[in-house]
Amino acid sequence: MSTAAPRQKEPPPRRTEGRLSNGAFALLLTAPGLALFAAIIFYPLLSALFTGFFQQDLRLPGREFVGLDNFAYWLDGDFLTILEQTLVFTVGATLLPFVLGFALALALNTGLKGSGFLRGLFLFPWVIPGVVVSFLWMWIFNANYGVLNGVLVEAGIIDESVAWLGRPGTAMLAVIVTKTWASFPWMMVMLLAGLQTVPKELHEAASMDGAGSVRRFFAVTWPQVRGVASIVLLLEFIWNFQHFDTIYVLTGGGPAGTTETFATAVYQTAFNGFDIGRATALGGLWMLLLLLLVAAYLRITERKGDV
Repeated sequence: MSTAAPRQKEPPPRRTEGRLSNGAFALLLTAPGLALFAAIIFYPLLSALFTGFFQQDLRLPGREFVGLDNFAYWLDGDFLTILEQTLVFTVGATLLPFVLGFALALALNTGLKGSGFLRGLFLFPWVIPGVVVSFLWMWIFNANYGVLNGVLVEAGIIDESVAWLGRPGTAMLAVIVTKTWASFPWMMVMLLAGLQTVPKELHEAASMDGAGSVRRFFAVTWPQVRGVASIVLLLEFIWNFQHFDTIYVLTGGGPAGTTETFATAVYQTAFNGFDIGRATALGGLWMLLLLLLVAAYLRITERKGDV
């Protein structure tokens, strides 16, 4: 007669009270980074925005709460003028290097002889620091001994030297040209990378159908690189919207404030006018506009990723 084997007792369940959940463990791992982010970015940002509600002079101790007076000072004053001049600089310093960079990218993409050497040569302005570029072009635009005036006078285009950086009608153009020279290589490289992803079979098929070079560009090339071009344009627009060094070195916002942008206005108000409250208020308004541009950039990249 067989006897049933005795039933073994099941081991007691493990205690999990002392273990962290996956979410808590992830939070613990990211806590040092979050603390560093809050210390160097989040807290200074909130502190600066809070300062915009106070009247504060850098030369005097203490500050006085004035509410929205600092923001009203700009909105009722020079805000629209500064915005207009910032947009003029931003649009000009974005479209001009884009056109130049795209033209060079198209030329280099055709397999031009010595294209490797030319590509490296065109990158030269990009690797030079912005302040150095600004001083270089300040010398070129100089009214007394500038190279530009010397060449134009010798060619008979102008009769006398022109103060390019001292005239309201030419100062902004000079700043845009300087920024164009410094930024077109980056746009050229990005657009060239986009052009090299276009399948050659599409161009060959369009050629067999009798399409010329202009028609092939709009029917084949542009649709393929439109996504890259839109991201390049928007990124350059955002960077130029907050650009500082070229404008400050060449003109300092002058003459008569005709090249003043948000970046130079905030600097001049804070460190030349010593009014940190109004400078912070203008910086807060400037930041809101930048957030709109960043939101547009994220929207475009999301659409490109969905495709």
